[in-house]
Amino acid sequence: MDSKALITAISEWIDYAGVAIIAFGAAGGVIIFLRELLRQPIRNTQAYENLRRFLGRSLLLGLEFLVAGDIIKTVAIEPTLNSVVVLAVIVLVRTVLSLSIDVEIDGRWPWDGWRQSAAVNAAARENPGE
Repeated sequence: MDSKALITAISEWIDYAGVAIIAFGAAGGVIIFLRELLRQPIRNTQAYENLRRFLGRSLLLGLEFLVAGDIIKTVAIEPTLNSVVVLAVIVLVRTVLSLSIDVEIDGRWPWDGWRQSAAVNAAARENPGE
């Protein structure tokens, strides 16, 4: 097996792993959602939020694998200007998608995490007994 075929096979397996992560994440999220609904039907809003969070994290992880597979294919197999431009567009679209999913999951921009942590720490210092 030559190196190009090996690299192609590796990148395809990484792509398959990304698809599997998304598919199993969706299935697992639905199973957890249904189990939570059957246990405590009154808390269906919380079960829905847990489903969204679980599915969002699965999508983010799966997208990371898919981007990695695309990078390997483009850089190692076909390093032409056209393929690099296509890769840049794919990475840009997936980055925007990942960012929007991350905002949906956490309810804040990723770079605002330090502000939230600082606010929680300040509140804990002000009210040490609570």
